[in-house]
Amino acid sequence: MTHDGFLTTLTDVNSFDSPAQSFVSEEGVPNARGRVLGGSSAINAGFYSRADRQFFENSCLDWDLVSVNQSYEWVERAIVFRPQLRTWQSAIRDVLLEVGVHPFNGFTLEHKVGTKIGGSTFDRSGRRHSSADLLRYARSSNIRVAVYATVERVLISDSGSNVSAIGVVYRDQLGRYHHAMIRDRGEVILSAGSLGSPQLMLLSGIGPRSYLSTWGIPVAIDQPHVGGFVYDNPRNGISIVPPVPMENSLIQVVGVTEDGAFLEAASNVIPFASPLHSVFIRAPASPLYVPVTTIMEKILGPVSVGSLRLASTDVRINPVVRFNYFSDPQDLERCVNGTRKIGEILRSRAMQDFMFREWFGSHRFRFVGVPLPLDQTNDLVMADFCRRTVSTIWHYHGGCVVGKVVNSDLKVNGVDSLRIVDGSTFNISPGTNPQATLMMLGRYMGLQMLKERMRY
Repeated sequence: MTHDGFLTTLTDVNSFDSPAQSFVSEEGVPNARGRVLGGSSAINAGFYSRADRQFFENSCLDWDLVSVNQSYEWVERAIVFRPQLRTWQSAIRDVLLEVGVHPFNGFTLEHKVGTKIGGSTFDRSGRRHSSADLLRYARSSNIRVAVYATVERVLISDSGSNVSAIGVVYRDQLGRYHHAMIRDRGEVILSAGSLGSPQLMLLSGIGPRSYLSTWGIPVAIDQPHVGGFVYDNPRNGISIVPPVPMENSLIQVVGVTEDGAFLEAASNVIPFASPLHSVFIRAPASPLYVPVTTIMEKILGPVSVGSLRLASTDVRINPVVRFNYFSDPQDLERCVNGTRKIGEILRSRAMQDFMFREWFGSHRFRFVGVPLPLDQTNDLVMADFCRRTVSTIWHYHGGCVVGKVVNSDLKVNGVDSLRIVDGSTFNISPGTNPQATLMMLGRYMGLQMLKERMRY
């Protein structure tokens, strides 16, 4: 898939087998997750940046930073590229520096305060690479990959003295059931993501006892925190129609401010359907395409805590998620600071090229959707803008967090031979974009597990 397919993949969805599965959080914010080989790395905007230092200090895992760096490099050799900036991304780089998001860090995969060009999982020809490409590193005799397979639940054995995972049940495209069982000293590894892993845990009887009982799910082990501590970084911003032609560009440049805002931008060329149907206007044979550019901010954190519960015992049905955006005042304050910075960007000299000239020599932006409030000094007005225009940047995490559901080796507390290796274990978001750290985590934990097995 190329850059141009990004929006179509997110919008052209069906109930059971499109690459993206759409869902709406209980707050009414539309969202999506990947259900394709490569997960969400196969449908995202491709921005690649390592985690900030705070992530490693505060994520409750006992990181070996040498192995972390080697694992990042292992991923990067295979699927990360230096992007070529075109019109919009170059303008955003200049604008961020003009409004004081310093220093300019050039092209770097490291997380740094200031303005930088990050990595991309799209190569020079615009073709996407995803975590599925990392399977090329595998020894083919050691791995079997089932596609169009849906894991229904983890099989649990309870011998009285201990509870242990022994395999999984999955269904193929025709609905037939299959079992995948573990061998001696093997284990089941869940990597179904922040929504899929807690959902599978609940469906397998690992979760809060009273809650599972209401669904009639036999309780394997009482785990009160499964589905708790779910977080999503709120995204806020503005979109404008520029007066000049524009290319499709996904996020390549990021501004990281001292007070915890991440400023990013994208441009898309989208089909425009005229609302005017008239005898004087014939419907055009081919759709009219309009460039739209977006400037957005995501906040550090977030601190606001949400939760996840089942909507159905059918694993294909998305769980019900509430992210509780801005329920913590610290998140709201960070959003206000970030959106004020967007106001500074719009007032910058470099942004004047993206304004329309009016008849009497004045210039103005053509906004699509809600513009920023006129009085950006007013905290209440800005906080209201944050609440009213909140959307997602698809960076949720949590649901099986470390220290509550899994231990520092990501093994599920109270269940032998079951480990969770994905963003559901994170209690903190890794900087500007999580995909780099999630792929690093896969390699990192694989190396840890090999070391453990050598000890046997």
